[in-house]
Amino acid sequence: MSPSKAAFFSGNAWEKDQPHKSYAYLLPADEDESKRFNLMHRLIRFIFNGRIYMGPTKEVLQFGPYRQALDLGTGRGEWAVELCEEFSWVFTTGVDIVPIQYLEVPERCRFEMWDINIHHMPYTDGCFDLVHARAVLTGIRNYPHFLGQIGRILRPGGLVLLIEPSLMQYAGLANNKPEAAYTSGSGPRGWFTLWETYRRCLSMLGVDVTVPQHLKDLLEGTRLFEDIQDFKATIPVGFYHENKGILTVGQLQWMAYDLLLPALKPMFMSLGMLESRADRIIKDAQTDLYYGNSDFKLASHMHIVHARRNSIPWS
Repeated sequence: MSPSKAAFFSGNAWEKDQPHKSYAYLLPADEDESKRFNLMHRLIRFIFNGRIYMGPTKEVLQFGPYRQALDLGTGRGEWAVELCEEFSWVFTTGVDIVPIQYLEVPERCRFEMWDINIHHMPYTDGCFDLVHARAVLTGIRNYPHFLGQIGRILRPGGLVLLIEPSLMQYAGLANNKPEAAYTSGSGPRGWFTLWETYRRCLSMLGVDVTVPQHLKDLLEGTRLFEDIQDFKATIPVGFYHENKGILTVGQLQWMAYDLLLPALKPMFMSLGMLESRADRIIKDAQTDLYYGNSDFKLASHMHIVHARRNSIPWS
């Protein structure tokens, strides 16, 4: 274990010489995960004013009888199916690492099972008009390469839409804005400790946890995109907001986090944390989530970027 890791995982919290498992995705693929995907889908709809996309999506898809859209990390497949239903001439493909069980799938929608962390996506150059990827960061080891592959399979003028929740969490005193306190020096320490632990685990697995804040820069770095537009939505966590629409967003985020916290235990333990320590970190975070809104306003950020594929050849 490196000095930096040893400093963080000091004391009795972690077993010594625990081998690091290189899993593509360490969260359980169970019913709770399916519920989290659905909550995320509903939350995004509120942010996008009832839509499942933003930017020049209609413009990109409106010309030609045979348009192709790709949904990377499709989860339950809702985005792929709903896009297909809204645009009757578009063919959609949803991809995930686990089987997708969708009861009713339009003829123009199909699902494939493979790891999007793959070095070379199994598609020809320039074959898609639209590529959508939402909350896939935790399964990607080389995000710049991932973006390069998206650039390869997009046609010139095609659109990429990226949505990544921040792995940083915020809290403010109840009479202030959520961004008032940005560090774990004050506020709900159990909540901050869990998210710090989660970020450290992902970093040990090769995930760049700063990607959401730098999506625009990463797209620019590929030199394959133009008209890059980025947005940051502040997402309340809980039931404190007075605006009904924003309150609904906060409720959805709260429910998603309520499902996420216990799902993190296998990841923590797979990297060597003792079960008792993992249970304590999760329990303390749950206490802040369940009871902290009377003292603190928990919040997070959603980073959203869309961009057009330029005419520079992929190489």
